[in-house]
Amino acid sequence: MRPAIIRALPWLPLLIAAAPGAYGSSAPPAQSPVEAPAVTFNRDIAPILFDHCASCHRPGQAAPFPLLTYADAADRGRAIAEATRSRYMPRWLAEPGDFAILGERRLTDAEIDAIDRWVRNGMPEGDDDRPDPPSFPDGWELGEPDRVLSVDPPFALEPGTEDTFRHLVLSTGLESDVFVRAVEFRTEGAPIHHSVIRLDRTSGSRRRDGRDGRAGFDAMSWDGDIQDPDGQFLGWAPGRGPIVSPQGMPWRLARGADLVVEVHVPPSDRPYSIHPRIGLFLSETPAAETPLRLTMESKAIDIPPGERDYVVVETFELPVAVDLLSVFPHAHHLGKEMRVTATLPDGAVRSLLHIPRWDFRWQQDYRYASPIPLPRGTRLTMRYTYDNSAENAANPRRPPLRVRWGTDSSDEMATLMMQVLPASPEDGARLVALFRERELRGSIAMAEARVADDGQSAVNRALLGRSYGEAGRFEDAIPHLEAAIRLGNEAASTFSALGFALAAQGRPDEAVARFARAAELDPLNEVIHYNQANALDALARFAAADAAYEHALTLNPDFAPAHANLGISLYSRGRIDEAIPHFERAVELQPDSARFHFNLGNALAVGDRFADAAVHFRRALELEPGFQPAREALERLEQIGVR
Repeated sequence: MRPAIIRALPWLPLLIAAAPGAYGSSAPPAQSPVEAPAVTFNRDIAPILFDHCASCHRPGQAAPFPLLTYADAADRGRAIAEATRSRYMPRWLAEPGDFAILGERRLTDAEIDAIDRWVRNGMPEGDDDRPDPPSFPDGWELGEPDRVLSVDPPFALEPGTEDTFRHLVLSTGLESDVFVRAVEFRTEGAPIHHSVIRLDRTSGSRRRDGRDGRAGFDAMSWDGDIQDPDGQFLGWAPGRGPIVSPQGMPWRLARGADLVVEVHVPPSDRPYSIHPRIGLFLSETPAAETPLRLTMESKAIDIPPGERDYVVVETFELPVAVDLLSVFPHAHHLGKEMRVTATLPDGAVRSLLHIPRWDFRWQQDYRYASPIPLPRGTRLTMRYTYDNSAENAANPRRPPLRVRWGTDSSDEMATLMMQVLPASPEDGARLVALFRERELRGSIAMAEARVADDGQSAVNRALLGRSYGEAGRFEDAIPHLEAAIRLGNEAASTFSALGFALAAQGRPDEAVARFARAAELDPLNEVIHYNQANALDALARFAAADAAYEHALTLNPDFAPAHANLGISLYSRGRIDEAIPHFERAVELQPDSARFHFNLGNALAVGDRFADAAVHFRRALELEPGFQPAREALERLEQIGVR
């Protein structure tokens, strides 16, 4: 009997001290106040501007004017005083808390007072004691990158009155996987407010790129194709500098993956060419430890118009100990205040982040100067406040309207992404599973509320159907997806989700028809063709299944699940020599998959390549020590003397 094959996932935040002395002693005699020396630019203000502002306010950077000379500052003195007094500049949203944060750009009260006094006293230049302006490298701050990626063609930003959010796709052109230890983002003179860099291991972003005749595609949030790499946050804001991964934690950039760069550009009265460049600095060794990205969020947001203090609270008790490395809060225009705390098992409360005045245009991650150990039983709490009143200058709607959860900027979100390092892979897997269950429950509750509010909405019914499907509740998903189609939803994603649910319910013949319609609507989507192939294979329509797998691989030659399942289909019909190259390619593309190694090992064993098979069975057990099929297969080989 041929050994069993393990199938790939089938469907894819001026107090004056008392003078020292004995209690009850008389106060010291009054002294005449000492007049503070006059504040001058050269002695007092230039060091502040050079330390906190010049990294952005210099030629070639995103800030609209330089602040490197006395004339630069004096021309804008009153505006500088106002911007610093209000803490609008330099942009740093977080208040000082219990834990130091790397790269803090916040001015001290004494520095703000010095700027204010300088302006009120006529902005004197002072004696010739100004320090030299800071020097910046002409090129990359970290030296010459190992690889430089750019947007080609550039995105043409037209003059307008609205903020622009655009995803730009950068092909890596890699011939093999690499590990990235640092990323440097250069605006090339474009007025980019912030940027987030993510990965797409499918061809989904490539397919959307340029569909509207301009580089990139519009989007407000990442979707299922676009992911943060290996638990990393690659967020850039002016003044941030290079994004360096924690020591020993480079992230994998796989062959065939694209970088997807979300850029936020404010309104402009002139056109711009948006063509940022990204420098990648590589590591010769893979990560010694891989962090996790965990997300707390609420999708129950429903803010009435006029509400000034709408509060969202989410909590989570850690079942295992972790080190907290960084946090990335996220909300949209109505966000007002954010507090993130950790209540330790002994009841002590520690402030992890406090943002008293949220600004959607200046979001970033906050990495702690040292990892924060959070023991098992720590309760994490995020408390976000929103202002949906007309008095909120950031409110995009006049008059205010009801606002609920959603990924568009006109919707709202309450998200806290956390980068953590668990003590063991088992602890990490447990956390991932718990947060996944939490996410699915939240999605279902939100979608059920939408349908209860308006059950005749095709969008709402499709949302609920997809939410049930993602949770594996396929029987519940099917009627809502069918209703969405009857109500006029002609999205490929809806037909694909219905096909997936039907196949999972043992109805592959019906699934094939739904996948065929999804493929008509989105013919370049390799996942749809892959799922169709799986359904055809279940019907024993092998020639059609093989053709669908091959078509998926034509669209995306680096689509590992299609290689794996095509290999299985061939293997099951005794075509071992044809199956092995697909198993080998799946392992090459996803070398950390225990199941892919197991499948390749089986095929090699059937082909009498026992020593090679044992290598892959052992690798499967290294990746997943509890993987019993691999252990049994290896034991059988050892019984016949294979070592």
